[in-house]
Amino acid sequence: MTTIQPPRFAVLQLSGCAGCEVSLLNAGEWIDRFDLAFMPLVTSAYDVPEVDILLISGGVRSDEDLHNLRQAVKRAKKIVAVGTCAISGGVTNLGNRDEVRQLFLSQSERHNLPRMLPKSQPVDVFVDVDLYLPGCPPTPELFMAALLEPPDFKASANVCQECGRQKLMDVKPTHLVGMAGGQVAPDICLINQGYLCVGSSTRGGCRALCTRPGHPCVGCRGPSNALIEKDSSTWLESIQRVFKSMTNIPPEELREALLSPQMALFLFQFSDYAGGDRPARSKDKVL
Repeated sequence: MTTIQPPRFAVLQLSGCAGCEVSLLNAGEWIDRFDLAFMPLVTSAYDVPEVDILLISGGVRSDEDLHNLRQAVKRAKKIVAVGTCAISGGVTNLGNRDEVRQLFLSQSERHNLPRMLPKSQPVDVFVDVDLYLPGCPPTPELFMAALLEPPDFKASANVCQECGRQKLMDVKPTHLVGMAGGQVAPDICLINQGYLCVGSSTRGGCRALCTRPGHPCVGCRGPSNALIEKDSSTWLESIQRVFKSMTNIPPEELREALLSPQMALFLFQFSDYAGGDRPARSKDKVL
């Protein structure tokens, strides 16, 4: 009797926080259907073996990251960039300040310290990617969609479709109330309550895990398909139009908030999909 071997997959961890790996481990459906061949968080193997699917988390921040990435993709049939760090550089990308780079580069002669590259880079700067799985981290359900490829899976167009909060056209706040704080009404759109929520422009599929309990969407899933190949001016204008129709918040106050450090980590990654110095990321390759 012939035994059918399950497909093998590996998880390559570059510079990141391991949050994506924890989310994957929270999804149990893959355990009996896949053979996990490599993941430093839970296995002791030193090198990525031959696998069917390679999940890559974290950004390319050091020469060690770049070496491991280039070696691993040679042994995989399908490459999946997982999470904000792999897709846009993530948290480490915020450290791309001149003085920080000079500090680390000046210490490159120290033993046991990986030589820092000039800046953190997403993985598709160096290798071809078959699928993008955005999120910080992607939910367990999204991991399963990437691994199992169910034919009936379709992510919602944006977070608003999954949120379920009611939009009220006769309730228009005049100022933003910040990212958190205050009493949040349970069933009313967060924009109606003065919160800076960008769920209308952010791709769905996360089940609105933040907005349903009352936390504004900050865009960790990246741009919706309607904005995925557009430049920054387009998606900024799209968000501003939503707030113009639903609030009386001054445009300059809204724009300043959208360009603030609190929103920079995720919202600014929207531009990465449009290309610029590299080819645009096709919406057909983004889950």
